[in-house]
Amino acid sequence: MEILQNILEIINYIRANNSEEPITNITPDMSLRDDYGLDSLDLAEFTVRIEEKYGVDVFEEGVIDTINEVLNIINND
Repeated sequence: MEILQNILEIINYIRANNSEEPITNITPDMSLRDDYGLDSLDLAEFTVRIEEKYGVDVFEEGVIDTINEVLNIINND
């Protein structure tokens, strides 16, 4: 799925800026915080990049944690 690949690229861009190894596995049930290690600043950058790419407000419904929640927001708009 192209959206998952785009999300993976964004996560890996953020991880690279933090001198962390890229990830290769992404599934909808994975946690941005627990599985990918994104902290609050990373999540802010992540949301900005998603909003720029897809024109959606990621936090409109509240705090998000999983890839599936991001997918639902992108696909509902």
